[in-house]
Amino acid sequence: MKLNPMRSLSALTLILLLGACTSMQPAPQKSLYERLGGKPAIQAVVDDFIGNVAADPRINGFFANTNIPRLNSMLVNQICEATGGPCKYTGRDMKSAHAGMGVTEAHFNALVEDLVKSLDKFNVPAREKNELLTALAAMKGDIVAK
Repeated sequence: MKLNPMRSLSALTLILLLGACTSMQPAPQKSLYERLGGKPAIQAVVDDFIGNVAADPRINGFFANTNIPRLNSMLVNQICEATGGPCKYTGRDMKSAHAGMGVTEAHFNALVEDLVKSLDKFNVPAREKNELLTALAAMKGDIVAK
């Protein structure tokens, strides 16, 4: 029996390619925290966001007696943790933090608009922006008064 060298080479190539495909691991996906640019980028967005909120007459009254540097730090840590970063949010849970404040859906939406304005200012890509807003939207039920 005579072997066809071209046929043997083709079969060997196919076997090698299949072996390479099965042994390749997909690159691990970066966390949202990493894709946002880490803590410095989150800090920049939060700084801008707090300025937007302070200038927004629809909601700035909620923050009139707030310790703004503490709020800033808590927001950075909350977003950092929620996006898979190394930070730990140590503030109160959203339900007790907002109890009795009378936050309506309109107030919540105004806050989201102010955040989106900051995210857009820093050119956060749509995918990352949507993932962040989805993570934060999960808190809505604990923030908006029933």
